[in-house]
Amino acid sequence: MLKAVIFDLDGTLLNRDASVQQFIGNQYDRWKDVLGFIPKEHYISRFIELDARGYVWKDKVYQQMVKEFHISEPSWERLLQDYIAEFHHRCIPFPHLIHTLESLRTHSIRLGMITNGKGSFQMNNIRALGIEHFFDTILVSEWEDMKKPDPDIFKKALSQLQVSAEESMYVGDHPENDVQAARDIGMFGVWKKDAQWSQVEADFIIEDLQELPFIIQAIN
Repeated sequence: MLKAVIFDLDGTLLNRDASVQQFIGNQYDRWKDVLGFIPKEHYISRFIELDARGYVWKDKVYQQMVKEFHISEPSWERLLQDYIAEFHHRCIPFPHLIHTLESLRTHSIRLGMITNGKGSFQMNNIRALGIEHFFDTILVSEWEDMKKPDPDIFKKALSQLQVSAEESMYVGDHPENDVQAARDIGMFGVWKKDAQWSQVEADFIIEDLQELPFIIQAIN
């Protein structure tokens, strides 16, 4: 009997690629009086390249941007603070996010989230999506002092949800940090398709979040 679903955030609930694209274009527009000597498409594409889909923290990204584009003002520190303060205003959810979470809660499924990243930054993004209240536990790697794929962060979430691994499912976009890590401790591993990977070993593969209630119904 499946009793709990634990989610990843970036690339699973939050359409991070679209959010980054919208944020960095907006940042350029707001600072255009000093960044205008850089073609907008170059500023956007270089940020996205250096960001490496969130695996490089933005202090390194902005330091490199300032160096490459010879930006004298604003400083990389100011650009970083702007990112921290403004990104959550540009958060874009994947389709059917709220409907799916509501459906799972209606069927008495306990919900958790495990996300790697900075604590306050990730919580701001979660609140921006309007989904914090759906979750019984939310673990952010910075605050937990451990991160996926460490099995202990999954075990902590299961303990807080008061369910066993066999009664739980993890949904994420990363084949190793999410899917395989969850399967390694006995959870169902669900891969939310991402174009970056083609062959992923998982218990279930979905393209849309709204497929989850039907999978759970089939399991139960």
